[in-house]
Amino acid sequence: MVVAVKVFKKTSPNGKVTVYLSKRDFIDHVDHTDPIDGLVVVENEYLKGRKVYGQVITTYRYGREEDEIMGVKFSKELIVVSEQIVPKTQEKLQVTQIQEKLLKKLGKDSYAFTFHFPELAPSSVTLQPGEDDQGKPLGVEYHVKVFVGENEEDPGHKRSTITMAIKKLQFAPISRGKRLPSSLVSKGFTFSTGKISLEVTLDKELYYHGEKVGANIVITNNSRKSVRNIKAFIVQHCEVTMVNAQFSKYVSSMETREGCPITPGASFTKVLYLVPLASSNKDRRGIALDGHLKDEDVNLASSTLVPEGKCPVEAIGIVISYSFRVKLNCGTLGGELTTDVPFKLLHPMPGTMEKEKISALKKMKSIERARYENSCYTYDDDDNIVFEDFARLRLNEPE
Repeated sequence: MVVAVKVFKKTSPNGKVTVYLSKRDFIDHVDHTDPIDGLVVVENEYLKGRKVYGQVITTYRYGREEDEIMGVKFSKELIVVSEQIVPKTQEKLQVTQIQEKLLKKLGKDSYAFTFHFPELAPSSVTLQPGEDDQGKPLGVEYHVKVFVGENEEDPGHKRSTITMAIKKLQFAPISRGKRLPSSLVSKGFTFSTGKISLEVTLDKELYYHGEKVGANIVITNNSRKSVRNIKAFIVQHCEVTMVNAQFSKYVSSMETREGCPITPGASFTKVLYLVPLASSNKDRRGIALDGHLKDEDVNLASSTLVPEGKCPVEAIGIVISYSFRVKLNCGTLGGELTTDVPFKLLHPMPGTMEKEKISALKKMKSIERARYENSCYTYDDDDNIVFEDFARLRLNEPE
């Protein structure tokens, strides 16, 4: 069986410049990020002394487009990488196997390039828009821009400019760790002796998207109050570092009266399960999603990982974290007893058994979509390369 390599391509409106990328998703391994490796094909006769430049641009939108008035903008566009591709500035550019194959196939007018994300570059995140929201969604997006110009400051003309949307993602480390996150809190009452204690312990520190989050709760009532009911939530915390704002959203919840009321002197133990899913929050504005290019890729935003010794707020972007929250209702006068236990929510690393299982399930559910997409490919038997046109994908990229 011959395995074909998929390569993404896009051609400029005038047909003179074509860009090839080996992938759209680039993985942040915490200590390093996959390089953006690609190829540009352009005729020297067309350039007439001009040059071809490549940039990696991140658009950081932290306010609604429709609220922008009197020249005030709620977005920031940052060029994180900018390099000259043609003529070559690096004589000995180390090329990947795919670049080498493409160079042989596409001939003398092809030029390889490699871009590197800067340290602590934010991951792709999209905040889900509401029904009445118009314009581009809030969040962090990346795209690769290739253009023909006289110099690096030249904006280039639209007819010879190509933009390709990409994603920067983080995956779970291979080892999940053995630590079980837990929290122990208690509450006393002003006109009553004794306390109510609540202990919550999760069954893992790190969960994969789609997994059940299990929490073992132990309630000990040594007070004169009673516990009326128990509520559990999975909370998504978003920190928008550029404007120093924070907000939280419930992405899964449940309420139970099992064992209630928990009367003075009684104890109660139970395991609660919640599953945080994007599909359960489709109509909720402000839920953070992993930056997505196709509808089937949508899932809740992954937890933000940073290198040891670094603080998450040092990254210019949207920092995501999760916690399992348990609330005990102690009556009208007693108030509530609440605790949060933090955990991480990520995708398994590609190549691991968990990732293979999830990929197999996705393939079974999307056979029809795959058949449609196959009609969009051009296949090359000699090099075992499949070319997929970016224009056929409904990408969330700038015009």
